[in-house]
Amino acid sequence: MAKHRRVWNGSVFNRYLREGRGQGTGINYNPWIHIQDFPSLGMVSRVSGTTTGRIHHLMSNLELSLFYLLDWSDDITDIREQYPLIDLTQAIEIAEKANIRYPYDSKSGFPYVLTSDFYIETKQGTIVVSVKPSSELGKPRVREKLEIERRYWNMRGVQWNIMTENEISHTKAHNIEWLSQAKDLAVFGLSKAIQDACCEYFLESYSTIRSSLAVLFKTVEMAFGLVAGMGLNIYKHLAYWKRIAFNADETVNLTEFSHTFNLCYAGGAV
Repeated sequence: MAKHRRVWNGSVFNRYLREGRGQGTGINYNPWIHIQDFPSLGMVSRVSGTTTGRIHHLMSNLELSLFYLLDWSDDITDIREQYPLIDLTQAIEIAEKANIRYPYDSKSGFPYVLTSDFYIETKQGTIVVSVKPSSELGKPRVREKLEIERRYWNMRGVQWNIMTENEISHTKAHNIEWLSQAKDLAVFGLSKAIQDACCEYFLESYSTIRSSLAVLFKTVEMAFGLVAGMGLNIYKHLAYWKRIAFNADETVNLTEFSHTFNLCYAGGAV
Protein backbone atom coordinates (compact mmCIF):
# COMPACT_ATOMS: atom_id res chain seq x y z
CA MET A 1 0.00 0.00 0.00
CA ALA A 2 1.35 3.41 -0.95
CA LYS A 3 2.19 5.74 1.89
CA HIS A 4 0.12 8.88 2.36
CA ARG A 5 2.05 12.00 1.45
CA ARG A 6 1.10 15.08 3.39
CA VAL A 7 0.66 18.19 1.29
CA TRP A 8 2.90 20.91 2.68
CA ASN A 9 3.14 24.49 1.46
CA GLY A 10 2.65 28.07 2.60
CA SER A 11 -1.14 27.77 2.52
CA VAL A 12 -1.13 24.76 4.84
CA PHE A 13 1.36 26.51 7.12
CA ASN A 14 -0.91 29.53 7.43
CA ARG A 15 -3.94 27.32 7.98
CA TYR A 16 -2.17 25.60 10.86
CA LEU A 17 -1.45 29.00 12.39
CA ARG A 18 -5.11 30.02 12.03
CA GLU A 19 -6.15 26.76 13.69
CA GLY A 20 -3.95 27.65 16.64
CA ARG A 21 -1.62 24.71 16.19
CA GLY A 22 1.42 24.80 18.42
CA GLN A 23 -0.30 27.44 20.53
CA GLY A 24 -1.96 27.54 23.93
CA THR A 25 -1.24 25.86 27.25
CA GLY A 26 -2.83 23.15 29.34
CA ILE A 27 -6.25 22.07 28.12
CA ASN A 28 -6.12 24.74 25.38
CA TYR A 29 -2.88 23.59 23.73
CA ASN A 30 -3.22 22.42 20.13
CA PRO A 31 -0.37 20.15 18.90
CA TRP A 32 1.34 21.18 15.67
CA ILE A 33 0.89 17.66 14.34
CA HIS A 34 -2.27 15.57 14.75
CA ILE A 35 -2.24 11.83 14.20
CA GLN A 36 -4.80 12.17 11.39
CA ASP A 37 -2.29 14.28 9.45
CA PHE A 38 -0.40 11.05 8.72
CA PRO A 39 -3.06 8.31 8.34
CA SER A 40 -0.50 5.77 7.10
CA LEU A 41 1.66 5.92 10.24
CA GLY A 42 1.77 2.78 12.37
CA MET A 43 1.76 3.00 16.17
CA VAL A 44 0.06 6.31 16.88
CA SER A 45 -2.20 7.06 19.84
CA ARG A 46 -4.76 9.55 21.09
CA VAL A 47 -4.72 9.51 24.87
CA SER A 48 -6.64 11.49 27.46
CA GLY A 49 -4.28 13.38 29.75
CA THR A 50 -4.83 13.83 33.47
CA THR A 51 -2.36 16.70 33.82
CA THR A 52 -3.88 18.75 31.00
CA GLY A 53 -7.44 17.44 30.70
CA ARG A 54 -7.18 17.10 26.92
CA ILE A 55 -6.45 14.50 24.25
CA HIS A 56 -2.76 14.05 23.39
CA HIS A 57 -1.46 13.06 19.95
CA LEU A 58 1.45 10.62 20.23
CA MET A 59 3.38 9.35 17.23
CA SER A 60 5.12 6.23 18.57
CA ASN A 61 5.08 3.67 21.34
CA LEU A 62 8.13 5.36 22.86
CA GLU A 63 6.26 8.68 23.01
CA LEU A 64 3.28 6.89 24.55
CA SER A 65 5.42 5.28 27.26
CA LEU A 66 7.09 8.56 28.16
CA PHE A 67 3.73 10.30 28.18
CA TYR A 68 2.36 7.93 30.84
CA LEU A 69 5.40 8.62 33.02
CA LEU A 70 5.03 12.38 32.61
CA ASP A 71 1.29 12.42 33.11
CA TRP A 72 1.52 10.49 36.42
CA SER A 73 4.31 12.63 37.83
CA ASP A 74 3.44 15.10 40.60
CA ASP A 75 6.25 17.35 39.34
CA ILE A 76 4.76 17.95 35.87
CA THR A 77 2.36 20.87 35.40
CA ASP A 78 1.89 20.87 31.61
CA ILE A 79 2.68 18.55 28.69
CA ARG A 80 2.69 19.87 25.11
CA GLU A 81 3.47 17.26 22.51
CA GLN A 82 4.49 17.85 18.86
CA TYR A 83 5.73 21.30 19.82
CA PRO A 84 6.90 23.38 16.84
CA LEU A 85 10.13 25.22 16.26
CA ILE A 86 7.84 27.90 14.93
CA ASP A 87 10.43 30.59 14.22
CA LEU A 88 11.32 29.34 10.75
CA THR A 89 13.76 32.15 10.08
CA GLN A 90 15.80 31.31 13.15
CA ALA A 91 15.63 27.56 12.59
CA ILE A 92 16.89 27.98 9.02
CA GLU A 93 19.67 30.32 10.15
CA ILE A 94 20.76 27.78 12.75
CA ALA A 95 20.94 25.09 10.08
CA GLU A 96 22.93 27.29 7.71
CA LYS A 97 25.46 28.25 10.39
CA ALA A 98 25.90 24.59 11.29
CA ASN A 99 26.25 23.59 7.60
CA ILE A 100 23.12 21.46 7.91
CA ARG A 101 20.64 21.14 5.06
CA TYR A 102 17.31 22.41 6.34
CA PRO A 103 14.32 20.28 5.21
CA TYR A 104 12.11 21.76 2.50
CA ASP A 105 9.13 20.20 0.76
CA SER A 106 10.37 18.80 -2.54
CA LYS A 107 7.23 19.85 -4.42
CA SER A 108 6.34 23.26 -2.98
CA GLY A 109 9.80 24.32 -1.85
CA PHE A 110 8.31 25.55 1.43
CA PRO A 111 10.33 24.83 4.60
CA TYR A 112 8.98 22.22 6.99
CA VAL A 113 8.36 23.12 10.61
CA LEU A 114 10.47 20.89 12.83
CA THR A 115 8.87 19.75 16.06
CA SER A 116 10.10 18.59 19.43
CA ASP A 117 8.23 15.60 20.83
CA PHE A 118 7.52 17.10 24.26
CA TYR A 119 7.57 20.61 25.70
CA ILE A 120 7.23 20.00 29.43
CA GLU A 121 6.50 22.46 32.23
CA THR A 122 7.70 21.27 35.63
CA LYS A 123 7.70 22.83 39.09
CA GLN A 124 11.42 23.53 38.52
CA GLY A 125 11.16 24.94 35.00
CA THR A 126 10.79 24.01 31.34
CA ILE A 127 12.29 20.95 29.64
CA VAL A 128 12.07 19.95 25.99
CA VAL A 129 12.50 16.26 25.14
CA SER A 130 13.00 14.52 21.82
CA VAL A 131 12.22 10.81 21.84
CA LYS A 132 14.10 8.53 19.47
CA PRO A 133 14.90 4.80 19.31
CA SER A 134 18.60 4.35 20.05
CA SER A 135 18.97 2.69 16.63
CA GLU A 136 18.07 6.01 14.98
CA LEU A 137 20.79 8.04 16.65
CA GLY A 138 23.50 6.67 14.38
CA LYS A 139 21.82 8.08 11.27
CA PRO A 140 23.49 11.32 10.11
CA ARG A 141 20.27 13.00 8.98
CA VAL A 142 18.55 12.25 12.30
CA ARG A 143 21.50 13.70 14.18
CA GLU A 144 21.46 16.84 12.01
CA LYS A 145 17.81 17.56 12.77
CA LEU A 146 18.39 16.92 16.45
CA GLU A 147 21.27 19.38 16.38
CA ILE A 148 18.96 22.05 14.96
CA GLU A 149 16.57 21.35 17.83
CA ARG A 150 19.33 21.49 20.41
CA ARG A 151 20.63 24.86 19.20
CA TYR A 152 17.14 26.29 18.81
CA TRP A 153 16.20 25.61 22.43
CA ASN A 154 19.64 26.52 23.72
CA MET A 155 19.20 29.98 22.20
CA ARG A 156 15.97 30.27 24.21
CA GLY A 157 17.58 29.15 27.43
CA VAL A 158 15.46 25.99 27.55
CA GLN A 159 16.90 22.66 28.66
CA TRP A 160 16.76 20.07 25.86
CA ASN A 161 17.29 16.32 26.15
CA ILE A 162 17.16 13.18 24.02
CA MET A 163 15.49 10.10 25.46
CA THR A 164 15.62 6.59 24.01
CA GLU A 165 14.12 3.28 25.11
CA ASN A 166 17.11 2.98 27.43
CA GLU A 167 16.02 5.96 29.53
CA ILE A 168 12.31 5.11 29.69
CA SER A 169 11.00 2.60 32.23
CA HIS A 170 8.59 0.53 30.18
CA THR A 171 7.53 -1.50 33.22
CA LYS A 172 6.48 1.66 35.04
CA ALA A 173 4.80 3.08 31.95
CA HIS A 174 2.87 -0.17 31.41
CA ASN A 175 1.76 -0.19 35.05
CA ILE A 176 0.55 3.41 34.88
CA GLU A 177 -1.35 2.64 31.67
CA TRP A 178 -2.92 -0.34 33.46
CA LEU A 179 -4.00 1.81 36.40
CA SER A 180 -5.28 4.56 34.13
CA GLN A 181 -7.88 2.21 32.68
CA ALA A 182 -9.83 2.85 35.91
CA LYS A 183 -8.92 6.48 36.61
CA ASP A 184 -12.55 7.42 35.89
CA LEU A 185 -14.97 4.95 37.47
CA ALA A 186 -17.87 6.62 35.69
CA VAL A 187 -16.94 4.72 32.52
CA PHE A 188 -18.07 1.56 34.33
CA GLY A 189 -21.52 3.01 34.93
CA LEU A 190 -21.03 3.87 38.60
CA SER A 191 -22.71 6.99 39.94
CA LYS A 192 -20.65 9.52 41.89
CA ALA A 193 -22.35 8.45 45.12
CA ILE A 194 -21.55 4.78 44.54
CA GLN A 195 -17.98 5.62 43.56
CA ASP A 196 -17.42 7.55 46.76
CA ALA A 197 -19.02 4.87 48.91
CA CYS A 198 -17.04 2.05 47.29
CA CYS A 199 -13.76 3.91 47.59
CA GLU A 200 -14.28 4.80 51.24
CA TYR A 201 -15.32 1.22 52.02
CA PHE A 202 -12.24 -0.08 50.21
CA LEU A 203 -9.92 2.28 52.06
CA GLU A 204 -11.37 1.42 55.46
CA SER A 205 -11.14 -2.31 54.76
CA TYR A 206 -7.70 -1.97 53.26
CA SER A 207 -6.35 -0.46 56.47
CA THR A 208 -7.65 -3.23 58.73
CA ILE A 209 -8.16 -6.49 56.82
CA ARG A 210 -5.12 -8.76 56.67
CA SER A 211 -6.40 -11.09 53.96
CA SER A 212 -5.30 -10.97 50.34
CA LEU A 213 -6.33 -8.24 47.94
CA ALA A 214 -8.28 -10.79 45.92
CA VAL A 215 -10.51 -11.41 48.95
CA LEU A 216 -10.94 -7.66 49.44
CA PHE A 217 -11.93 -7.24 45.80
CA LYS A 218 -14.68 -9.84 46.22
CA THR A 219 -15.80 -8.32 49.53
CA VAL A 220 -16.32 -4.90 47.95
CA GLU A 221 -18.16 -6.39 45.00
CA MET A 222 -20.52 -8.29 47.27
CA ALA A 223 -21.11 -5.33 49.59
CA PHE A 224 -22.27 -3.08 46.74
CA GLY A 225 -23.63 -5.66 44.29
CA LEU A 226 -20.92 -4.94 41.73
CA VAL A 227 -20.03 -7.12 38.77
CA ALA A 228 -16.98 -9.35 39.00
CA GLY A 229 -13.77 -7.43 38.40
CA MET A 230 -15.03 -4.10 39.74
CA GLY A 231 -13.15 -4.59 43.01
CA LEU A 232 -9.91 -4.63 41.04
CA ASN A 233 -10.99 -1.50 39.16
CA ILE A 234 -11.59 0.31 42.44
CA TYR A 235 -8.11 -0.71 43.58
CA LYS A 236 -6.63 0.55 40.30
CA HIS A 237 -8.58 3.79 40.62
CA LEU A 238 -7.29 4.46 44.13
CA ALA A 239 -3.74 3.54 43.17
CA TYR A 240 -3.83 5.76 40.08
CA TRP A 241 -4.90 8.76 42.17
CA LYS A 242 -2.26 7.80 44.78
CA ARG A 243 -4.74 7.29 47.60
CA ILE A 244 -3.07 3.93 48.24
CA ALA A 245 0.60 3.18 47.72
CA PHE A 246 1.57 1.40 44.53
CA ASN A 247 5.07 0.47 43.41
CA ALA A 248 4.88 1.22 39.69
CA ASP A 249 8.49 0.16 39.17
CA GLU A 250 7.73 -3.52 39.76
CA THR A 251 5.94 -5.83 37.34
CA VAL A 252 2.33 -6.34 38.43
CA ASN A 253 1.50 -9.95 39.19
CA LEU A 254 -2.05 -10.27 40.50
CA THR A 255 -1.53 -13.88 41.54
CA GLU A 256 1.09 -12.73 44.03
CA PHE A 257 -0.90 -9.80 45.43
CA SER A 258 -0.98 -9.85 49.20
CA HIS A 259 -1.88 -7.17 51.70
CA THR A 260 1.57 -5.66 52.08
CA PHE A 261 0.89 -2.09 50.96
CA ASN A 262 0.55 0.93 53.20
CA LEU A 263 -2.16 3.55 52.97
CA CYS A 264 -1.11 6.76 51.31
CA TYR A 265 -3.54 9.69 51.20
CA ALA A 266 -1.12 12.15 49.60
CA GLY A 267 -2.71 11.97 46.18
CA GLY A 268 -5.68 13.43 44.30
CA ALA A 269 -9.31 12.97 45.22
CA VAL A 270 -11.76 10.59 43.57
